[in-house]
Amino acid sequence: MNSINPFWQNTDTSVAQQYLDALSLIERLHRLLLDVIKDEFERLGVLEIHAVQALRLFNIGENEVTAGELKSREYYQGGNVSYNLKKLVDLGYMHHQCCEMDRRSVRVKLTAKGRDIKDTLSQLFVKHADILETRADLSSQHVDTITKVLKSLERFWTDQIRYIY
Repeated sequence: MNSINPFWQNTDTSVAQQYLDALSLIERLHRLLLDVIKDEFERLGVLEIHAVQALRLFNIGENEVTAGELKSREYYQGGNVSYNLKKLVDLGYMHHQCCEMDRRSVRVKLTAKGRDIKDTLSQLFVKHADILETRADLSSQHVDTITKVLKSLERFWTDQIRYIY
């Protein structure tokens, strides 16, 4: 990154460079997580949905939400909520129903098939946590520290968005 923007040159030990390195790492980790999920689903023969859809099902879990809540509760990061919801409904992973109070609003929840995907990811993540703790020497305290730092960054970014408006 520092070869593109001269502002960052010669600041390898600066907070700015460390921040850019962290941003790059966060992006790579997200892509790697999607690859891990994709590989697990290929191994299991689950080929009709992709990793982003599976992660969305995992994040919704047992909740029943509206399409609007998918974004506000951060279950969904994409642009076209309606298209993706329709796809998951058509594939039988989600059930949708019009709200009684507002017929324009649709509530969605996982079907048994969707809960199977959620459970598959839950099991995968528990297995990973066990492996990390025993083989990679990543203690609960390490994970807690990582989580606190990432939540702090999340709060910072949220504040930056709020300042725009």
